[in-house]
Amino acid sequence: MALNNSYDARPVQQETAVGAGVQVLLLALMGTAIGMGPVGWLTGLAFAIATWAVLSRALHRSRPRSFGPANRVTLGRAVLVGGVTALVADSFQDSPPVSLFVGLTAVALILDGVDGKVARRTGTSTALGARFDMEVDAFLILVLSVYVSMTMGLWVLLIGGMRYVFVAAARVWPWLTAPLPPSTARKTVAALQGVLLLTAGAALLPHAVNVGVVVLALGLLVWSFGRDVLWLWRTSRVATVPAAHEVRELVVG
Repeated sequence: MALNNSYDARPVQQETAVGAGVQVLLLALMGTAIGMGPVGWLTGLAFAIATWAVLSRALHRSRPRSFGPANRVTLGRAVLVGGVTALVADSFQDSPPVSLFVGLTAVALILDGVDGKVARRTGTSTALGARFDMEVDAFLILVLSVYVSMTMGLWVLLIGGMRYVFVAAARVWPWLTAPLPPSTARKTVAALQGVLLLTAGAALLPHAVNVGVVVLALGLLVWSFGRDVLWLWRTSRVATVPAAHEVRELVVG
């Protein structure tokens, strides 16, 4: 009897489409509430379309049987990040309401600690889910750094851009793509970036204090990335030394 190996992608693709629809609904509510301008609208819609397209393509490649509860949480976070992105884009013309900006960002940051726990408890951890979570985190940090840079200067963009620079560098130096060992310090520093940038972006503290908060965030991130890059470099050097010895032995033999 022949086995049925057909794969029906419609259920998981429908969930990504629902996510895009919820994103549009959130933008409509925000537009009604604060009178968001065309720049904010277009940026939010572009984010929704890009998220749907990239996620749909990734799901098509990995072919999961179900979208999974953890990915639903991450998709909800992505919708909130899309709202924050629209607010930041709109802020180039008009300052967004602080309460709305802080509220959306805070919920997105809080949910960052939820999707991983849901994945572990339900036994639905996947490489795609981990990557999805990471990309949402990285983009939120980039958007927050753009917002804070409007008042503090372009140097703040180093925080949001560092991860993307690392990814680009890995294309030139493949040893940067090696897996890193688990690190509580790395996770803590990553989680603090959003909290510290949101604190500075809310502008509830004196400007000098906010600058100090952002400098602390940048310092912690440089330390974390620097430590990981050093570990990867040392590991790559150790791995190449035995290989070189093996080549010499083959030549001599």
